[in-house]
Amino acid sequence: MDVLNELLGGFAAALSPQNLLFALIGCLVGTLIGVLPGIGPVAGVALLIPLTFNLEPASAIIMLAAIFYGTAYGGTITSVLLNTPGEAASAITTIDGYEMTKRGRAGVALTIAAIGSFVGGVIATVGLVIAAKPLGTLGLKVGPPEFFALMLVGISLLVALAGKSMVRALISGVIGLLIAMVGIDPVAGAPRLTFGSDRLLDGVSFVAVIVGLFGLSEILLSTAGKRSTHPQTPGLRGLLPTRTDLRRSTPAIARGTGIGFLLGLVPGMTGSVSSLLSYGAERKFSKHRNELGSGAIEGVAGPETANNAHANGALIPLFTLGVPASPTIAVLMGAFLQQGLTPGPTLFTEHAEIAWAIIASLFIGNVILLILNVPLVRLWTAILRVPQPILTALILLFLVVGSYTINYSVFDVFVMIGFGVVGLVMRRFDIPLAPLVLTLVLGPLMERSLRESLDISQGNFSIFVTRPLTVVLLAVAVLIAISPLLRLRKPAALDEDPET
Repeated sequence: MDVLNELLGGFAAALSPQNLLFALIGCLVGTLIGVLPGIGPVAGVALLIPLTFNLEPASAIIMLAAIFYGTAYGGTITSVLLNTPGEAASAITTIDGYEMTKRGRAGVALTIAAIGSFVGGVIATVGLVIAAKPLGTLGLKVGPPEFFALMLVGISLLVALAGKSMVRALISGVIGLLIAMVGIDPVAGAPRLTFGSDRLLDGVSFVAVIVGLFGLSEILLSTAGKRSTHPQTPGLRGLLPTRTDLRRSTPAIARGTGIGFLLGLVPGMTGSVSSLLSYGAERKFSKHRNELGSGAIEGVAGPETANNAHANGALIPLFTLGVPASPTIAVLMGAFLQQGLTPGPTLFTEHAEIAWAIIASLFIGNVILLILNVPLVRLWTAILRVPQPILTALILLFLVVGSYTINYSVFDVFVMIGFGVVGLVMRRFDIPLAPLVLTLVLGPLMERSLRESLDISQGNFSIFVTRPLTVVLLAVAVLIAISPLLRLRKPAALDEDPET
């Protein structure tokens, strides 16, 4: 009851005209940042922190938090309409989202993404209210061995992303791992796979890679004449999801909410991991899994919901324990400290009014995003009416500017161009892009947790079979990996018994 009263007091503060205005500004700016390739939530929040120094603490954090989860939806828009991820977590949405656009169903894809983002965000915020402390404690119990096993579950989803050929999926996954290994060895501190280039010491820019793979390769493919890039522009009726769309999306939204929320609790986990694992879950559990990759609504609903649920769920360790669960949350934590607020248990005792106002604003911000983006779907889809040469030129401009602004480096532009060519070659040979993205994201996390685990155990691999949660996660990874063999053996066994 005390929690409810405090939350109601938070709503009273968050609904003040001043705080509502800053929540609206944050949602608009966040959506815009998500639309522009290469900027991303980390840079977006960091760049705007200086503008909040003279604001009231609650207003400042409300606006920055709205920017954070606003980018989670903004990246969907260009992913669906132009096959160009606005941010890393939206990369997986391009697979089915752009296929829907080519079928004239862009409006439906964006509307379902907005609904899923709203549901995921609101449910994750409810979790922050009622279960913050116990869930935050659980997140802290995930040490390097558990983290490694969780990453192994993610890597095992290569099976789910294999498409028609496991060999091609493995080729794609290996390429992603090789790219992820470029830079400084996280333990030895020595350069590897840099070929003597100082520019590669920090690794290859993830955003430049995915922008080139998905965005530039699509343009190159259309220019080569292999596919048409004249998707149909939907009418007003075409913007509304059908009952079938809503029925098919509901399980995907539920699974995406659970995946995104739980992974948001784990320090070091990013929204792109949640999106990728959500897509892998749809590959495994969706009744329409065979349609994924060719414009299935589940391929948009699940990852987009997971992305937003992750964004809100990641605030739990910050609020309850003062632990930033992701780079963006770390930047947001810096904004807290700049305002004289220390995230953690003392936040609810020393600054309870501000804490609950910020939490209440998360509910309000998700409503604002839904109100903003569902009516604006028609405006976003109007992009498709732009003449193709002009649209292509604008996309190329976004790709170059987005790649350059990551580190303000021309080198990243050449990286984007190089991976545009790689993406074109992979598409020509029907090698899926999703496994590359999966291993590129999970590879460094898995390597770091593996080596930290072995440091803890002094090189003894038994650490992975003596911790209960680790054993469970490893068993799940094995089951996922061998599931295709089980499916193949079942019909074979039936064929061997002619008597039945």
